[in-house]
Amino acid sequence: NSLNHDMTLTEFKFIWYMEYSHRMWGRVVGLAYILPAAYFWRKGWLSRPMKGCVLALCGLVCFQGLLGWYMVKSGLEEKPDSYDIPRVSQYRLAAHLGSALVLYSASLWTGLSLLLPRHKLPETHQLLRLRQFAHGTTALIFLTALSGAFVAGLDAGLVYNSFPKMGERWIPDDLLAFTPVLRNIFENPTTVQFDHRILGITSFTAVTALYLFSRKIPLPRRTRMAVTSLLAVACMQ
Repeated sequence: NSLNHDMTLTEFKFIWYMEYSHRMWGRVVGLAYILPAAYFWRKGWLSRPMKGCVLALCGLVCFQGLLGWYMVKSGLEEKPDSYDIPRVSQYRLAAHLGSALVLYSASLWTGLSLLLPRHKLPETHQLLRLRQFAHGTTALIFLTALSGAFVAGLDAGLVYNSFPKMGERWIPDDLLAFTPVLRNIFENPTTVQFDHRILGITSFTAVTALYLFSRKIPLPRRTRMAVTSLLAVACMQ
């Protein structure tokens, strides 16, 4: 009872409706995917490889909901030795976000593969390099987003709010305050924010380099648009 004792009913309702609408929206997304998929399956409109794809995405949708419940559960557990504000596990939050990104990317990839015909490009050494570079950049962006979930889960954004320095220093004093050292990466708010900054700058640099490298290669218009859009979104982010 001593926690959040100054919260008004209006403030509580705001949090409650945020949570409720998020759950309802998730359920609507699940139904919007599963019902048409079942209809197309019954009509025999899905090829054998597509059926596997549909089942995998359906499994991911259900898994995402399960992960959400598992995450919220961690914020409702009573900790007798702690008087800190209740918060969900940053590990479960990162898993929930990561799963959502995989689901979104897989859905988009599947949809675009069906809507847009593949470009038959000659497999040059430069094109292979570009593809590897793009995949590496994707992995880096994914890692940066996951590190953002740790920032959110630990309220690490509140620790330092100056940029590019953290307070008065480039590398803060309490970067490795926890023992063992590995714990700092996932549980020390200072280290979590520091890692997120480094990953963010690295991701932005990688996207810029990918764009500049792509300018040297003759590419279809659609690919050019995709790379330019990526740079624009990175700048906005």
